[in-house]
Amino acid sequence: MPTAAASVPSPATAVASAPAVSARVGSARAASSGPTVAELLDFVRRTAEDTALIASLPLDPEGRTWVRLDGPGGSEAWLIGWPPGTGTGWHDHADSVGAFTTASGTLKEHSLAVRLPTDGWKTLELNEGVDRSRELAAGQGRAFGQNHVHEVLNESDSVHAVSIHAYYPPLPRIRRFSRTGAVLRLEQTESPEDWQ
Repeated sequence: MPTAAASVPSPATAVASAPAVSARVGSARAASSGPTVAELLDFVRRTAEDTALIASLPLDPEGRTWVRLDGPGGSEAWLIGWPPGTGTGWHDHADSVGAFTTASGTLKEHSLAVRLPTDGWKTLELNEGVDRSRELAAGQGRAFGQNHVHEVLNESDSVHAVSIHAYYPPLPRIRRFSRTGAVLRLEQTESPEDWQ
């Protein structure tokens, strides 16, 4: 996912527009007729193996770049470039489920193992033990369910990362959060017009 969009923080350069995502792998349908999270994860993994596609993404040394792709079953997908030291900030993808895979480089995901209320709050205090972190090297991916709160980072000092993301249904909104210690604060809600 990108900064100004997604999966997300604002990139300095946008080849198209994009966001990032999160959820739990399962075989149940993401929506009545859409792809499952397992199918989204399979799609992003297969797409990450397309070396010509990965090499075609223009990389900017200052900000994330992205290109929208055709995802399976009406899903929305993105090819995203991550310069060293960039990230999305804390966010979720509302009612969409999703998956992402690192195609090159390494990304780190910090997430919360807790279900947040969907609406009607501005500030929450998180309990101890809800933080999760994982490093995703090239070829490694992750799927997630609705309202998955996370941030994705390229912590490298010198190497770009590239990833593939897919969401279903296409992202209706992204909620962005700030975090200070155990306090999570809702900062803004973005709609597709804000990142496309």
